[in-house]
Amino acid sequence: MKLKNRTCFKLLCVPLSISTSLIHYLTLSLYNTIPLLIPNFVLRLVGILVRVGIKVLEMFLRLNFRLSNLSPCSVTLDDKTVVNFWVTNKPDLEKPNVALIHGYGGTSWWQFYWQIRPLSRRLNLYVPDLLFFGDSRTGRGDRSDVFQAKCVGEGMRKLGVSRYSVAGISYGGYVSYRMAEMYPKEVDKVVIVSCGICYREEEKEAHLKEIGRSPLDLLVPQNPNDLRGLLHLCMYKFDPIKWVPDFFLEEGLKETLIIWGDKDKVFPIAHAYQLERHLEPKAKVAVIKDTGHAVNYDAPIAMANLIISFCS
Repeated sequence: MKLKNRTCFKLLCVPLSISTSLIHYLTLSLYNTIPLLIPNFVLRLVGILVRVGIKVLEMFLRLNFRLSNLSPCSVTLDDKTVVNFWVTNKPDLEKPNVALIHGYGGTSWWQFYWQIRPLSRRLNLYVPDLLFFGDSRTGRGDRSDVFQAKCVGEGMRKLGVSRYSVAGISYGGYVSYRMAEMYPKEVDKVVIVSCGICYREEEKEAHLKEIGRSPLDLLVPQNPNDLRGLLHLCMYKFDPIKWVPDFFLEEGLKETLIIWGDKDKVFPIAHAYQLERHLEPKAKVAVIKDTGHAVNYDAPIAMANLIISFCS
């Protein structure tokens, strides 16, 4: 029963942006297919009820972070930029500090629900919401991973954290590696989860051709088929990219753990070993079996244990 309940809740923890998109397009489909059978006010009521349900679930996810000994903290970087962090209450000087950086498609408390409890027992956690997610915001025009990394790095400085490791999944992996490049004195170790940092342009074009859809349509779904395609690409067990920077770190390499799912359809596993070769001899690959791109959902405990073991 416990396993069954856990599986059901994993399905509920699909990132907020996906959930709201699904609501929108389900309602739109109903309008288009059976407009004469269901009155408009009923469709609106269903939409309202589902959104209320999502808000309740959000409250539950936030509570999970609080029960994991974390509290929200807004860090003002300048007059236009604020980054929200979830920070360990009264950090233990004997524990390693780790910045845990989420990927695209939801806030930190959606994406790290299953990992936050075990990680918080062994590590001092600093979990930012990247800009334009959660309560993090900016009025500046920069939308690059470099700017995201700078904001998280400067936020860590303002929080008084002088030495820490970074762990990022998917897009958060790009941000993590940018931080290692920009803050070599502060960043100790790096954990990269399902992130094609060494993705070459020709590989990207071939993979996108194989997928058969544009990255924009998948990452910001405009119809139900694109939404289903996004879920199918990201998850393996629960089958429900213009972001690839062409940069390589030439010096000051950090000890790096590369975590990958063997069923990743977004960045095939070959990219894990490609990145390992590039970072030799300071990198190692940990492959999790029967796991897709969304390692944080497919194998949450395995991912948490690997991060704890590596960063401790």
